[in-house]
Amino acid sequence: MGDVFEFDRAGLNLWSDEERFEVTRERLAEYAAATNDPIPAHRRGDVGSPVFAIVPAFDALMAPAVDVVPMDIFGRITHGEQDFHFHRPIKPGDKLVSRGRVIGWETKSTGSLVYIHLTCADEVTGELVNEQYLSGFFRGVDAGDRVGEAIPVIEPCTELKQSPPQAKIAHHVDHDQTFRYAPASGDPVPLHLDEEVAKDAGLPGIIAHGLCTMAMAGWGVLAEVADSDVSRVQRLAVRFSKFVFPGDDLETRIWNAGTDNGVTTYAFETVRGTDVVLSNGIAEIAGTKE
Repeated sequence: MGDVFEFDRAGLNLWSDEERFEVTRERLAEYAAATNDPIPAHRRGDVGSPVFAIVPAFDALMAPAVDVVPMDIFGRITHGEQDFHFHRPIKPGDKLVSRGRVIGWETKSTGSLVYIHLTCADEVTGELVNEQYLSGFFRGVDAGDRVGEAIPVIEPCTELKQSPPQAKIAHHVDHDQTFRYAPASGDPVPLHLDEEVAKDAGLPGIIAHGLCTMAMAGWGVLAEVADSDVSRVQRLAVRFSKFVFPGDDLETRIWNAGTDNGVTTYAFETVRGTDVVLSNGIAEIAGTKE
């Protein structure tokens, strides 16, 4: 293993400050356009696409980790997994409040994972709109023994993926994609916007936002198996496996993993040639498509 760092147990399950966000039709439409989303209701801003859920919660995304992770290594964090659990869609006029907490961490053979839980609720009614679980990865860091809880397991469905997929959807990452996605999402991280910063970090150039790639896969799954109806999506989860770059051509492949109590689970992955860039994709869709 690599360097040993002590994570602060006092920050475990400590909720961050509440972050407030008012949803506008313009912001919903901007996000859809920034992710090349073709679904008309998303493009008009009538309703948020699934991964738009990250936007109101973005400021609460990293705040909890500050209370746990040593600042010496904070800049080394990368996104490991993202798991959305939806209670209802996001719509124009919603006033939302989000907060987050670190629920645990553990050391793996190549580094350490910190697990974060976010909630997003309606400020007026208190109704839970969605919950999000994510992992942050610190390569080469030893955080010691496992502490607290892990996020929900995302099943890889390895055997199922040996069969031909039910559907395939093509995506293209535009050369200006990151410059459109950054303001639409509120994610200004310079690895996505500044060539020199990216190269200084050992990358060949700027990289696409992982959540932009997830958003593309999300609308692809939605269009293929949920009649483009975001209200049917109950869960959307992925593991971020490889970096995506502007100019990349991607393909999302979908498999039907079965139906239980009226909810169909679909496994999916997004590839660039032979590289899997999003793995362990899971979408849970209420109702069935004939």
